[in-house]
Amino acid sequence: MASKTLLVGLAHPDDEVGAAGTMLAQRARGDRVVVVWLTRGEMTEAFGPIPADEVAAIRTEHGRRAGEILGVETRFLDFQDCSVHADPEAARQVARVIADVRPDALLTWGDAWGRGMRHPDHQASGKIFRDAITLARIAKVIGPAVPHRAAVPVFTYRGAHSVLPAVAVDVAQYRDQIHELGRFYRESIGFGDADWIDQRLRMAGEPYGLEYAEVYDAWETRGGVYPSLLPAELEGELRHPDRPV
Repeated sequence: MASKTLLVGLAHPDDEVGAAGTMLAQRARGDRVVVVWLTRGEMTEAFGPIPADEVAAIRTEHGRRAGEILGVETRFLDFQDCSVHADPEAARQVARVIADVRPDALLTWGDAWGRGMRHPDHQASGKIFRDAITLARIAKVIGPAVPHRAAVPVFTYRGAHSVLPAVAVDVAQYRDQIHELGRFYRESIGFGDADWIDQRLRMAGEPYGLEYAEVYDAWETRGGVYPSLLPAELEGELRHPDRPV
């Protein structure tokens, strides 16, 4: 079984709580998971009135610790918290990361209506990462890096009003580790209430007959219940054959 790479592209450390079980499921397959946060979450007020650079240092450590709990690789870019803009330069910057990571799938923010999910940084980050998947294919954009022209199916956090196919990942066996991550953030910044996590996982799983699930929009693949996001195949679209690098 060939190893796969899942790229998780998010805005702030703690955004990954909503996909913790999915990342653990992918790691259980023996696959590589790389989490990239665009910002360091330095605008949070969880630590009182201390300078943003001090908050950024604390949050950087949070990301490192989250990576240890989940067994994943972590990276930070230097976008400014609460000021992420989905412009061409941002997409080019992320495209260079994609060319380096060379993922087999992307999990990121989507288009959503819910209060937390529609945070401007979340909306912008999702578009940046999705745009960057295409730009990473173009040598003149990401050179001297080698273009990444393999198919990269996109999955996004599912909004309440989504009409896209839904992919449910069974995460019941990872409940303890999900709660470990939630407990870490709850003790650090007050986010990650255990009852909230359980309720969210149960509600997500109920329509699929699962005890606990994390559910995503599948932008290019078939919906259904799966043990992990990868492997995944593009669905319903005739693709032009890949050109050689």
